[in-house]
Amino acid sequence: MNILYFHQHFSTPKGSVGTRSYEMAQRLIERGHTVTMVCGSYGGGDTGLTSPFVNSRRTGVVDGINIIEVDISYSNSDGFLKRALTFVKFALVSVRIALVEKYDVVFATTTPLTAGIPGIFARWLRGKPFVFEVRDLWPELPKAMGVITNPVVLAAMSALEWVTYHSAHRLIGLSPGIVDGIVHKGISKAKVELVPNGCDLKLFNQDVQAWRPLGVAETDLLAIFAGTHGIANGLDALLDTAAELKRRGRSDIKLLLIGQGKLKPALMARAESEQLDNVIFHEPINKAKLSGLMASADIGLQLLANIPAFYFGTSPNKFFDYISAGLPVLNNYPGWLAGMITKHKCGFAVPPQDANAFATALEIASDDKDALTVMGQNALRLAEGEFDRTLLSNRFVDWLEGAKA
Repeated sequence: MNILYFHQHFSTPKGSVGTRSYEMAQRLIERGHTVTMVCGSYGGGDTGLTSPFVNSRRTGVVDGINIIEVDISYSNSDGFLKRALTFVKFALVSVRIALVEKYDVVFATTTPLTAGIPGIFARWLRGKPFVFEVRDLWPELPKAMGVITNPVVLAAMSALEWVTYHSAHRLIGLSPGIVDGIVHKGISKAKVELVPNGCDLKLFNQDVQAWRPLGVAETDLLAIFAGTHGIANGLDALLDTAAELKRRGRSDIKLLLIGQGKLKPALMARAESEQLDNVIFHEPINKAKLSGLMASADIGLQLLANIPAFYFGTSPNKFFDYISAGLPVLNNYPGWLAGMITKHKCGFAVPPQDANAFATALEIASDDKDALTVMGQNALRLAEGEFDRTLLSNRFVDWLEGAKA
């Protein structure tokens, strides 16, 4: 099959963001299919293309993937209006591509929700099989976060969500809550497949050069957060914990934040103002370098703002990277990930907005490294048994192939 794959925020492993679409495209190619990836330019991402843009696009083949990169840039630091305009511009360009390219199946993945628009046109104007992947429930999540409050905008997004789901021949949800959310919109459960983010066991378990940032001793407990510094992540909770650890005199516990995002400058300013020298901020790094950092880390931090819509409606890349590397995970909100951590004894699940419980969990981790090692072994066992990306990507390809049958 020829698959036209839309992912606005696509990146190869050379970038510092998630690589799910790259990995799924590789599995499609290994199974004999042709993949054309349509994407924009994403801050922190790397498409692998280096030639100049001609007529607002550039094309090439990277690791067997035919890539069409349009000259529409996006950054998590952009304001709401700029991001919304970027999403709309990419959707309009994508519709034109969907109407002229040769392909057998069109696949689109969020975010944003507008990613599904070319699939709608491909389904109804060209009669193409359309598969839609939902990574976050929109507009439910932005509404719950208070990011979008305008009732007209929310109504328009709800209408787009309904039309997209009902236009797709098949859908994919990345978490149990996302699958339930799709079904709640009137979609038969038989049309929805659960394919969560997976674990790259090869990348995080190869021989790598372990390293720690300046200011972190080998004897320190190194807890890392690798992800976006945005509203959804609720990283002030981590600074609250840093302040509590400092009050307790635990200078041997270091908190490392890797990444970028709209709130990073404010977080850095707060840490400096409160003299939280147990917090270290680091620029984004690619997956290869991240694997070396994780090899020397002691625990991964899975953090989100305390919003009930997050509890079952997200499938965070960072959680799966942590357990791929055999890192125990400290999670600070309820839901399906907290349940897994508790069930498989691979870390700590603490209540949201509870700096005392968070700090105590880190102290327990620091004071009993042997128990922490066992948790890490359990984490890797969970990664291998339930979230091996090879197994999940085969499920993904099977589902896409079924759309053409």
